[in-house]
Amino acid sequence: MTPPPVPKELERPPLVLNQRSLGWISDHIAGIAEGRAPLWWWLAFIPSFLMFLVLVAMLAYQISTGVGVWGNHHPTMWGWDIINFVWWIGIGHAGTLISAILFLLRQRWRTAVNRAAEAMTIFAVMCAGIYPAVHVGRVWFDWYLFPIPNANGIWPQFRSPLMWDVFAVSTYFTVSVLFWYMGLIPDLAVMRDRARTRLRQILYGFFALGWTGANRHWTNYEKAYLILAGLSTPLVLSVHSIVSLDFAVSQLPGWHTTIFPPYFVAGAIFSGFGMVLTLLVPLRKLCHLEDIITMRHIDVMCKVTLATGSIVGYAYAMEFFIAWYSGSPFERFAFLNRALGPYWWGYWLMLTCNVVVPQLFWFRRVRQNLWLVFIISILVNIGMWFERFVIIVISLHREFLPANWDYYMPTWVDVATFLGTFGLFFTMFLLFMRFLPMIAISEVKGVTPQADPHHPLGGAKLQGGGHA
Repeated sequence: MTPPPVPKELERPPLVLNQRSLGWISDHIAGIAEGRAPLWWWLAFIPSFLMFLVLVAMLAYQISTGVGVWGNHHPTMWGWDIINFVWWIGIGHAGTLISAILFLLRQRWRTAVNRAAEAMTIFAVMCAGIYPAVHVGRVWFDWYLFPIPNANGIWPQFRSPLMWDVFAVSTYFTVSVLFWYMGLIPDLAVMRDRARTRLRQILYGFFALGWTGANRHWTNYEKAYLILAGLSTPLVLSVHSIVSLDFAVSQLPGWHTTIFPPYFVAGAIFSGFGMVLTLLVPLRKLCHLEDIITMRHIDVMCKVTLATGSIVGYAYAMEFFIAWYSGSPFERFAFLNRALGPYWWGYWLMLTCNVVVPQLFWFRRVRQNLWLVFIISILVNIGMWFERFVIIVISLHREFLPANWDYYMPTWVDVATFLGTFGLFFTMFLLFMRFLPMIAISEVKGVTPQADPHHPLGGAKLQGGGHA
């Protein structure tokens, strides 16, 4: 029996354009990792790797000289390092949201972007983890942060927010890697079967874990993927909530507020989707993926960015209301100092990038203009970096005693270290897309009409042209 036609106003564009075949999908996605590296890849990789070497040099200099090479001083003891730690953790949130929560909600559009977003999550958390490790000063004592037996009988202080970060971030990283690898297994088998060199066959075959596509393999894979999605979902909410508690459990004006956990989670998803758009909009063109990463995908991600940006804007307004309603002169001064003090430029730049600019996504013409989408996504990440700058530096540089007021300035080591983390991030991402499928081949095939037994072009198509 033929299903009734869908009303025109409810029709949605397909997730894979031009009725591409399953073989074309495999050839096109796997071909990105199989062919010779194009010129643009080398033009991106070489500067990224050089920036990564700058990071290594800066960390060696900081560890050998001391944490004083950073611009941290009293009262701004957290400085750029914790700003960048929170920012990189936020960047990694979109990957888990796209992979886990949208998978549980059966959002089929995620299939074209989830693999790259998951990889982005892992590399962003790697960049974030550098800062707390070297911020403690004596890096060789970092192992005391973990609850392992030692001769001195020293155990972690679990009342310290630093310890909460260690367990939250390490758990998030571990589950994200497992989730990413689990989704890769069917595609690694595809790469193994297509490999033309013995070395590639051995490596892809080893990590494919003997995958043959049998019914039992698919059953076990889907169960494991569902379990890992269920484990990852609460981590989306818990990780940045715990990071926000580093601030909220203090008594410092500007930090001591209960709105921080949901505010930080919304901001993390906001910046994460901004980075996904920053990466995928140019890669869509460079890798000729217009039929797989369609304008529908871009449109939906823009809408998510608009929604989370609006939540962040509401949180900014609520912070000022809470400061006024509290009746505390210190709280009121902290927020007036943000908007009118010596760092007013940072606060208003944050508001412009995070609240005003994303409102352009209300207009479909803007969401369909890739140049505007790319520029807005970059502005979103700039704005979210300044949000962390506002929270940390502006809240700390003027404390209760005016005699302790100071103007914070980062050093060249601060700036070079931060730029070096971009080198690490882009080096890892470029290597990932060079050797692994950057789009989930099996999942994209699953959302095509050919995979739907009830679609006229799918498995239900009969010999005589009728439909079951």
